[in-house]
Amino acid sequence: MASLGLAPAPASTQIVQRDRHAEYFSALALAGASIEKFAVEIRHLQRTEVREAEEAFGKGQKGSSAMPHKRNPILSENLSGLARVLRGYALSAMEDVPLWHERDISHSSVERVICPDATVTLDFMLHRFAALMQGLRVYPERMRENLELTRGLVFSQPVLLKLIEKGMERQAAYAVVQRNAMKVWEEDRDFRALLAQDPEVKKLLDPKELAECFDLDRQLRHVDAVFERVLGK
Repeated sequence: MASLGLAPAPASTQIVQRDRHAEYFSALALAGASIEKFAVEIRHLQRTEVREAEEAFGKGQKGSSAMPHKRNPILSENLSGLARVLRGYALSAMEDVPLWHERDISHSSVERVICPDATVTLDFMLHRFAALMQGLRVYPERMRENLELTRGLVFSQPVLLKLIEKGMERQAAYAVVQRNAMKVWEEDRDFRALLAQDPEVKKLLDPKELAECFDLDRQLRHVDAVFERVLGK
């Protein structure tokens, strides 16, 4: 216990209180849920209509026995399923907290299953997730294609903020941007071109200022700083 930085319970019966066990299994379940969060995103990004990233696909690997073209995100799907198992183990641990007269052993049969299984399962998930990320294929060109499907609408917020900065009241600026944005959807038009023709926008923004609102590099200017803040240099 000393090597682990643990201390004995200050007061106990023949049974150590199981709330501390429940906290431990909850931590395992939370770790699994965090892994699943990434796995679900990868599964979505691998969909045919998105295809911005996908799991590594080895030579000779099969995605589907019936459809040879498929490359399924099997690792991510596996991680999603195992995260559900961990959450079930956490619930089982919570069910172990209330014991009759604080001394029955109904918890014992549960813990004989969940203690080894939960720890081994999370260990497996961590290794599988690390390998998944190491082999992940990313397609930035496809990301740009998907951004361009909106015909510039992803830049509506910079335009809104620029109009406000130039003195337009926020609600009025919102109405101007929204009005032009709806035309993009309904008339299959280009957002930037519509704004360039709008009299209210032209009053406040010259062509250079409008172009700056649609600069993708400007939107990504803090990416390196964010990664450094989270992961270090």
